Amino acid sequence: MKEETTFPRNDRREIFGWMLYDWANSAFYTTVIGVLLGPYLVSLAQTAVGEDGTIIDFFFFRITPKGFQAFCLAISVISLVIFLPILGAIADYTHLKKKLLAIFCYLGVISSSLLFFATGDSYIFAGILLIISNMTFAAANVFYNAFLIDITTEDKRDKVSSYGYAAGYIGGVLMLVLNILLIGNAEKIGISQGLAVRISFLGASLWWGIFGLISFSMIKSRNPAKSIPQNTNLVTVGFKELWQTLKELVRLKYTARFLISYLFYNDGIQTVILQSSVFISYELFTSKGLPENNSILLAIFIVAQFSAFVGALAFEKIAKFIGAKKTILLSLMIWCGIVFYAYFVFSEMYQVWIMGAFIGLVLGSTQALSRSLYSQMIPTGRESSFFGLYEISEKGTSWMGQLLFAIVVGFTNSYRQAILALIVFFVVGSLILLFTDTTKAIHEAGNLTPEEAATES
Repeated sequence: MKEETTFPRNDRREIFGWMLYDWANSAFYTTVIGVLLGPYLVSLAQTAVGEDGTIIDFFFFRITPKGFQAFCLAISVISLVIFLPILGAIADYTHLKKKLLAIFCYLGVISSSLLFFATGDSYIFAGILLIISNMTFAAANVFYNAFLIDITTEDKRDKVSSYGYAAGYIGGVLMLVLNILLIGNAEKIGISQGLAVRISFLGASLWWGIFGLISFSMIKSRNPAKSIPQNTNLVTVGFKELWQTLKELVRLKYTARFLISYLFYNDGIQTVILQSSVFISYELFTSKGLPENNSILLAIFIVAQFSAFVGALAFEKIAKFIGAKKTILLSLMIWCGIVFYAYFVFSEMYQVWIMGAFIGLVLGSTQALSRSLYSQMIPTGRESSFFGLYEISEKGTSWMGQLLFAIVVGFTNSYRQAILALIVFFVVGSLILLFTDTTKAIHEAGNLTPEEAATES
């Protein structure tokens, strides 16, 4: 028996449950993918092949331990290019959106928990788990993001999306604080720092699973706007719907243009986030012959997470006055400044706090407003299909930036050169967005702008 077809939007309890999932998965993503796993994976690979040894040698580029995390992330995303949109298409034809969200959530929880057993020179094992956990994290986000349209009206999207990200940043901060206390006091309680890091992997993964369970109890399943044609199975429907979604994108030229813009600038953002821990660790410690300090890395990310919380709320207020598009462009200008600062200025410990604060400030605003703006450009009944395309370039699924970073590091053996190369993603993304008429994109999809929706309500 199917659940009720419709439920009222803007229900506070359901919105809280939806936000709670961001609280749940952001703790995992920040601790495991964003901060600890990069340096840990580098150390495992270096144990096996040496500091600058060769892991993979292709004709045109070489993968070393420094670029191994970026290479694994790129592999996971390339694998998702077809997989995610098909999943989204299937969800649009079924009432399984919440079940699929839960399934991929717990596949991610299990694979990331297994990182606890990655020790010694088992970098291949850890790399495979990174690929799986990143893929399932991204797959779950397809359905999570699509629920934003189900639970809110257009005039509430910017606020709810921003508050959802803000909740995630606070969850990430709390988990990082716990990890700092554990890693910083590892020897006092009789364990090694390596074991403390692996316990942190496990703790963040369980956090994701436990709070995710509470979230799923509050979110309501909706029946699909479309039904499966007779004598057709889900897989066939998935491929056909993907083709129809791509054809629809050709018609919705401004939505397509926004998606291309987002692909570029979010690739740059995600690569900066995912590689910042290895960049900072190398420039502050390894290059100076100093021992790696995981506690400092975690403290820096706490500053960034708190700053992101402030940025998500503050820039949502700015968007009320100048609009989401202009606010995103303002954020991208600051991102360009961060990349230049990292290349030309950054060298001392105090400077990393400045850089971390500014990264956080524009991280929250760019991601939250991009998600809510895009949600308004999606035709009714195709939410999951379109968010499947969106998730290809959403957090944890960047591939062009990761691949470029790995190639530049392989050729130059310099993290600074690799960071500077990412400026192209911010510039290209900003230029495409500048010439994208987002109001026409919303109207072409048959939706109202936030201002129009507020007037009608």
